[in-house]
Amino acid sequence: MLQKMNEEKIQTTSTMEPRTSAAGSKEQANEEKSQTSLTVDTKEQEPAALLNFLSKLGLEKFYPNKLTLQFILEINKNSINEEPVSSVEEIPWSFLRKLFKVNAKCRSCTQLSNTIEENDYLFELDLNTADDSEEYNKVNPLDLIVALFLCADSFLQQEMALKMSMCQFSLPLLLPPGNKSQCTLMLWALRDIVKEWCPHGLSESRGFVEDNIVQANIPFYSFVRLKNCSLSKSQLLNHVLSPGQQNRSIFIHRDVEGGAVKRKVANGLVEVCWHLPCGTENLDIFPKPVAFVNLRGDICESLTQFNFLFQVSTATFVFLDKVEENEHRILTSLQDVKSKLFLLVNRKEGNSRENMTSVKTLLDELDLPNSCVKSKDSRVNVAEFSKKVCTVIKTLLTAETTNIENMVDKAVELGFSVDECKGNDQKKAAEEFLNEIGEQPITGYKKQQLPLQGENWKRLSQLDMEECRLKKAGSLELEENKSQLGEEKQKIRNELSEGESTAMKTFIEHLSKHDKEKRDFFLKWMKLKLNGHSRNKLSELRNRFKEQCKKKDAKLIAELDQALLDSSLGIEHYMREMGLIYEFSRASSAKTVDELSRLPGLAAEMLLDGYPLELLDGDASNIPERWVTDVLMELHKKVGEKSRLLVLTVLGVQSTGKSTLLNTMFGVQFPVSSGRCTRGAFMLFLKVGADIQSDLNLDFIVLIDTEGLKSPDLAQLEDSYEHDNQLATFVIGLSDVTIINIAMENLTEMKDVLQIAVYALLRMKRTDKKPVCHFVGLWHGTPPMAPVNTGYSEAVADFKKNLLDTIFWKSDRRTEASQIPEFLEWMRNLWKAVKNEDFVFSFRNSLVAHALNQLCKDFSQWEWEFRKVILSWQTEAELEILIVSKESDIHTWNSLVTSKKSDGLEKVEAQERKIKEKLNDYYRRQDRDVNLIEPYIKDIFQSINNLADEIKQSLINKLDFLSKSHSDVMTLLKDCTPCTALSDEQLTEKFEKIWTGVINQDTHDLESLQGTGDVSFEVKRKHQLGSKEDQKTDLERLAERINESCTQFVLDKAKTNTDYNDGFTEELLGKIDKSLQENCKCWQDKFETDLKLHICGTASREFLKMYKNNKKSDYLDQYKQREHCQGKANDFVRVCIKPAVEDYISKSLGEDIVNEILTSCPCTGYSSFFQYNIQKEMLQKENFKSFAKYICNYEVYVKDWIFQHIVRQMSQDKTLCKLKNKNLQVIVHNVTEALKEATKEKDGTLLPDNKESITKLISNLRQHLTKDISISVEAEKTTLFQIKSTCHPFISSLNISIKDLKEQLQEELSNSEDITETLNKLPTKPQDELFKRVFGCGERCPFCKVPCDAGGKEHKQHHAAVHRPQGLGRVIINGSRQLVERLCTTDVQSNCVFRNTRTKWEWHPYKDYTTYYPDWHIPPDPTIEASDYWKYVLVRYNDRFAKKYKAKPADVPEAWRSITKEQALKGLKDAFNIK
Repeated sequence: MLQKMNEEKIQTTSTMEPRTSAAGSKEQANEEKSQTSLTVDTKEQEPAALLNFLSKLGLEKFYPNKLTLQFILEINKNSINEEPVSSVEEIPWSFLRKLFKVNAKCRSCTQLSNTIEENDYLFELDLNTADDSEEYNKVNPLDLIVALFLCADSFLQQEMALKMSMCQFSLPLLLPPGNKSQCTLMLWALRDIVKEWCPHGLSESRGFVEDNIVQANIPFYSFVRLKNCSLSKSQLLNHVLSPGQQNRSIFIHRDVEGGAVKRKVANGLVEVCWHLPCGTENLDIFPKPVAFVNLRGDICESLTQFNFLFQVSTATFVFLDKVEENEHRILTSLQDVKSKLFLLVNRKEGNSRENMTSVKTLLDELDLPNSCVKSKDSRVNVAEFSKKVCTVIKTLLTAETTNIENMVDKAVELGFSVDECKGNDQKKAAEEFLNEIGEQPITGYKKQQLPLQGENWKRLSQLDMEECRLKKAGSLELEENKSQLGEEKQKIRNELSEGESTAMKTFIEHLSKHDKEKRDFFLKWMKLKLNGHSRNKLSELRNRFKEQCKKKDAKLIAELDQALLDSSLGIEHYMREMGLIYEFSRASSAKTVDELSRLPGLAAEMLLDGYPLELLDGDASNIPERWVTDVLMELHKKVGEKSRLLVLTVLGVQSTGKSTLLNTMFGVQFPVSSGRCTRGAFMLFLKVGADIQSDLNLDFIVLIDTEGLKSPDLAQLEDSYEHDNQLATFVIGLSDVTIINIAMENLTEMKDVLQIAVYALLRMKRTDKKPVCHFVGLWHGTPPMAPVNTGYSEAVADFKKNLLDTIFWKSDRRTEASQIPEFLEWMRNLWKAVKNEDFVFSFRNSLVAHALNQLCKDFSQWEWEFRKVILSWQTEAELEILIVSKESDIHTWNSLVTSKKSDGLEKVEAQERKIKEKLNDYYRRQDRDVNLIEPYIKDIFQSINNLADEIKQSLINKLDFLSKSHSDVMTLLKDCTPCTALSDEQLTEKFEKIWTGVINQDTHDLESLQGTGDVSFEVKRKHQLGSKEDQKTDLERLAERINESCTQFVLDKAKTNTDYNDGFTEELLGKIDKSLQENCKCWQDKFETDLKLHICGTASREFLKMYKNNKKSDYLDQYKQREHCQGKANDFVRVCIKPAVEDYISKSLGEDIVNEILTSCPCTGYSSFFQYNIQKEMLQKENFKSFAKYICNYEVYVKDWIFQHIVRQMSQDKTLCKLKNKNLQVIVHNVTEALKEATKEKDGTLLPDNKESITKLISNLRQHLTKDISISVEAEKTTLFQIKSTCHPFISSLNISIKDLKEQLQEELSNSEDITETLNKLPTKPQDELFKRVFGCGERCPFCKVPCDAGGKEHKQHHAAVHRPQGLGRVIINGSRQLVERLCTTDVQSNCVFRNTRTKWEWHPYKDYTTYYPDWHIPPDPTIEASDYWKYVLVRYNDRFAKKYKAKPADVPEAWRSITKEQALKGLKDAFNIK
């Protein structure tokens, strides 16, 4: 009937003008003006009015439904700007900013700040113009809310409704038409709101009801008005809903800021709010929950909305002054009004009798009892009248109830749209998916459909933790216990990799095959359904848990705590299962690989869409590292590798508003009061806007929300505080900013949380990480009706702004914040340290070692570049000195050497400054862990000083040696001029006699050692500290090892065909000292002296040969003064140019080979590359002698291997030939260009074409080639003796001869195959340079004797990638004489002890080994498989090592015997990070 009347009204009613009664105030006029009736005749104008209003606010581009939640959550200048609005366009964003911070003042920002003082000037303005301008600068808050809901997409609408609910605002139930002709029931927008209340029937038991507000069956009371009503129903409703003297502005009314502004688009809006009892009678207005619905505008302009409300409501209250004809017709057409219609009459003075007559007529016709009419006259204020209304409502509480879900059919019947229809398909999909649960217990469903996160995963996590701590070995040997743990872990992993359940296949398919919108709707419906299911299932368990917490029964508390976990089910459990499917997956087929490879990308997309990712599984206390790493790396790729992060975490006791705090601060929606119990840490990415990315130096702010730290009720559980400490340490360690929420009244709880937080912060301080920590306070009011304290919201907003301002002002523009790869590396190290328990030692040292290792890799490269530059300069200098020495007197020559010394020292100092600047640049990079090496910077600078001093001394020694050699030979040549009549043989014989006399003077010191070292070195009684036979054996082995190493060193020097100098002997003695220092001293000083004499005696014979032979060959030709007259250019090229070119190729080749080898190494670094390949080759050859030599004579074995590696590398594809040919091309080009320049005079003209010009030509050529080659003066004289040609023909011949020389040498190089001989004769020996980088510092692990492989010599801490069973390093158990099978990497995490000479034979814990070995870093093995290689070697050669070491075989764990060769190689690959 009412609908029919509405249709009639459409045809007959015209637009009505607003009316103001004589007694009406200006405010009343504004109210009525704002309530101007709009009939359907203006329907075509309505969209225009809406679009005009949206354009005024700057929202037209977002209409309809284009404004997204991600857009609002982005961190940009607008999101942190708290300045008053200065334009109408800023109003929506100011409102949203405050709303998302749950600031109840958000509705007060709809007016522009007054910029003109109220003074006489205003009265000079045209009043109409002033009013229009003022009206334009103001917005009614209701219009703003309607506009934003029309522009927001479905998910933003939900979030806005949720935040408004938290502010205790009324919410849109029916949204007015936009560009459509129908209203919208906002079921979806309200769907996510969950409320908790305590009806008075449950108050004694303190039982609370928690329900989704759209599903709660409660009475609905609608409040509407007739158009001429002067009483504000919104104001009265606020009085009804405000207890005591409080006056909450739940509904906007004319007296709130902006409420009197004429409404543009909000007429027809229907709002809803709820009164929810807290269980305290003197605070609760009603004993049961009640819904209040408010229609904006009068019923004549919104007949359909009124019809809907009357039919779905428990009762409808009509506000009126009088009843006009149309209104009378509408109200009398209603059915069943006696129990549902109430009239609230405002009796005004003046026309009161006439007005009451119209009301009386209506009452008579409707036959309403007097109890359905309540009147207010001027003697009764609004507060008193509201009490009457409350009394009426209380009498109706026993009437029928309804819920918003049940209103859908009526809404559709009346032609309304329902916002939830958009996601209906996904709703059905979610319902079908969850129907599989049925009535079965959640625990059973999870075991069947989410099996990976069950007991196996938790047991694997426990084993992982125990493997790191080794506390429960019992009577088992440590390695046996560790092996058993590894076997059990592998068995579980195999079981966990068996595949996915049907539910997970369906879930993953839904996420993978739909677009973003459908995926979002599906997940939202899943969340809503699961939350509802959990609320229903867990309520009884939670109540029982609370009861047991009061009784302090630890056993029952633990059981109920576990039951709550087992019975909890949410989206996060499915996402966790998806992650574990990936974590334990194996490549069983191409299809499986393809499907699984998409999962990290899918999760990364969801992270970017605003979904949280579980970082730490709190149920199992573990991190699925592979899953988390791959997801974040996919995200890193998706954002173009621009992922600079600021990480922020909140910690606090359970149920104290931690998640709500993050939600308030950043407008996000971490789960709160969901009815579930989920543990762990979740991370959420917030995009930083492009407008402040450069200012903040950030791309994302990462929020980490954690489970609550346990309250005292749970503190009695066995692992409570350990778990809390692990969680707090982990999340504080990950974070740049940590917020500690101390919103609790219990002093004990506060104390516990502060202790845990402070302990974690102190741990971080000792690792040089300095997270910022903040403490925040409480909520205001008594739930469930209390809004968030406005002061609290504003304080959080200020904190957020100050935080970002601090980042802006303190950020170093040169410094890049950590990106995702650095964050992941930090996370892995941090979690490893937490698992190892000894946090500070393990984490700090692993970080320091990592930082220093990175620096050492770079430093080693810088050192090589330093040496290479000086070597190149030294080669050029020697060449120049050699040329001058053949043409100048001694005085000139000495002056040149002095000058070169000065130049050389300057060159070294320049390179020293350069490498120091590189170190400064490295430190200024301010990477996340560069600060950890700060204590070592001085040592590294000292290392640079030492390196420079070493190179300076080497350079001076070389130049001094050249000076002495030249002086000796010049004296010889001066005193011993041969007779020209002697034959070649006679000249040679005479030179031998003279040479022997001179050379014997220089080699007197070397020959004094000739009688030493002829026989093998023998260890005697006077060499030993004690008399034990095993001590003598140890000394014999030590002497043998050192002697073999030094002999190899001497032979390598001899093969170079270079001159002997005193530096060789100094280097040899230093080598002996270092070898002795690597071993604990157990000998008399006499042993050291005799061993050095023995080795030097052996070396002296080889050095003597070098000295005699090299000098003799250098100067024999000069002595003979041969005169061979060839006179041809090809003879000159053959005799003078070719040897010099070959010398050039040889001198450059050493550096080229080193660069070639280093360039061919993978990015893991050449040290790791060589170490891995050396050990891999030994494994493949399976030769015991190789292993024994590698362990006992590491230096000799590695040197030989490197040499053979170079030979192999240079043999492949004729690499050596290519390198030589490259140098050949360079030098021939230089010679050709030099010859071209040599043909010219200083003024650029050609040399005269006569014989005398040939001498000038050669002189010019020599000068132009000074830095490249040396042309022998003597060879030049002999080849050009009696030459008859003139200059120009000779130049032509030289060009032809040089071209022929190039072809000849190319052929010779291509046919040259003796790579070994070539390497031995190079002045810069590549094997030596490479060995320095592989052999490193030469230090050995104090326990297992594995060499340090840090690379280079200058590093503060020694470490090795793989340690080995100590028995392989000759460690023997006293008494049993068995080889020790334990690994030091296991011992350092156990309670085992050791003793040796360092400890003065007192027992000392392995855990505290740094007391005696502070320069060694021995972390626990990262995995049990890390040392499989050496376990395999010990098992395979146990008996043979025992025989070699004169001991008994080690008692190896049984599990080691099952390690295969393939597993050993895999462990080696993983240890050296070989892909």
